Amino acid sequence: MQFHAEFFPKSFEKKISYKDSLLLAGSCFTEEIGNKLMKMKFSVLQNPAGILFNPLSISNTIIDCVNNNQVKEEELFYYNELWHNWNFHSRFSHPLKEQALLMMNASRLAANRFVKETGWLMITLGSAFLYETTSFTTGDLLAGVANCHKVPADKFNKRLMPVDEIKEVLANMIASVRLVNPSVKFIFTISPVRHLREGFIENNRSKANLIQSVHELVDSKSVFYFPAYELVIDDLRDYRFYAEDLVHPNYSATNYVWDKFIATCIDDESQQLIKEVNIINAARHHKAFNPHSEAHKQFLQLNLDKVNKIKEEHPYLDLSEEENYFAS
Repeated sequence: MQFHAEFFPKSFEKKISYKDSLLLAGSCFTEEIGNKLMKMKFSVLQNPAGILFNPLSISNTIIDCVNNNQVKEEELFYYNELWHNWNFHSRFSHPLKEQALLMMNASRLAANRFVKETGWLMITLGSAFLYETTSFTTGDLLAGVANCHKVPADKFNKRLMPVDEIKEVLANMIASVRLVNPSVKFIFTISPVRHLREGFIENNRSKANLIQSVHELVDSKSVFYFPAYELVIDDLRDYRFYAEDLVHPNYSATNYVWDKFIATCIDDESQQLIKEVNIINAARHHKAFNPHSEAHKQFLQLNLDKVNKIKEEHPYLDLSEEENYFAS
């Protein structure tokens, strides 16, 4: 008897190579995939404004990076002894206004340079719910708030973005990026993280709007869809694949999606290279029983030779950290 209906996503017509760079933006699940890509030594820049969930905030962030729109002092507000910006995650907040501005603008400038050269832009949408509020500093209505910064809920108006609106803001973002990088390719995915604070029914309505909007943009040539949401919700389909909060996919689920991502989105040559980098990573984190023994010295030299061989065959790979470790 079969208890598991495994889902095999259709392979992309164009696939990611190690020679490509990737800009990732969106929900916390973005960083799960982004961290794995970085561990495998891909060239990655992720979440230049921190974790974001709704399509408007993500699109505005990417457009701000494309145009290098620097944050102004009057766009910050002071709350709970920190300076914040509505368009940035709280990881960019700081007790000193000048430091908050410096971190935000440095990140935006780095993303501006990166987006012009990146081969892929991966967007993970988390929720179609939009929060609106009035600016504490200017009094203007802010149509989309990226992060509420623990400001009381009664300060915000919440609404569900309809499909047409989501599609429009994402299409505008795609067009803006293509103005500076015509060859860029896009991957859209829906976060499998369940936003149950909105409610069970509301979470499903939100995900449905996101899914429908994205599929109306996919063209199989430069805009692709990776089904992370479906892999967790419909393939794994079990609470044992969630963390204790029953909201976030756990380690096993994330690894399962990662394996499908490799098979679906990454080219054959790079898949083979991932296996080699994995071996180096395992050796890098090996705990030596006797670090001063001849056997361990041979182990270090063997892996240093492997690193040098990979570097010679793939000079675009940055293995300097591993090289320094094994050489020491």
